[in-house]
Amino acid sequence: MKQLTATAIALALFASTSAHAETSQFSQGGSRPSMKGPEATFTGSVTVDPLYSDNEHTSHTGGHVTFDPGARSAWHTHPAGQILIVTSGTGWVQEEGAEKRVMRPGDVIWCPPDVKHWHGATATTGVGHIAITNMKDGKNVAWMEKVSDEQYLD
Repeated sequence: MKQLTATAIALALFASTSAHAETSQFSQGGSRPSMKGPEATFTGSVTVDPLYSDNEHTSHTGGHVTFDPGARSAWHTHPAGQILIVTSGTGWVQEEGAEKRVMRPGDVIWCPPDVKHWHGATATTGVGHIAITNMKDGKNVAWMEKVSDEQYLD
């Protein structure tokens, strides 16, 4: 009888929890329009595919960014940091004052808050990455000057 009572209580708790749970959100691939990376903040051909926006439950945004060979972001910082997950190709990422580093599929890069950096494709190969960018006070990026050809190829 004790086991039956315990099972009934557990089922009642499970049922009441499920009744108050939110519905999962499902956003089908291809339902969010792609956009070209703005010329003011990117050099070369860049495509941004939004994945998700911040909402009342998350404090970050996600997007898949594809850089054609030679394309790159401008110098920028993130007030609350960013994670890059490389999905295809070969690219470069560089913090100001540091050596340029190669990034390849499977690499995960943590860009700390307020650290000036850029990322993009190599001169001969494209690269794609998922960018998960944290929000702070409604902002996720501070754009700066473009990366010069000399800086890019150095």
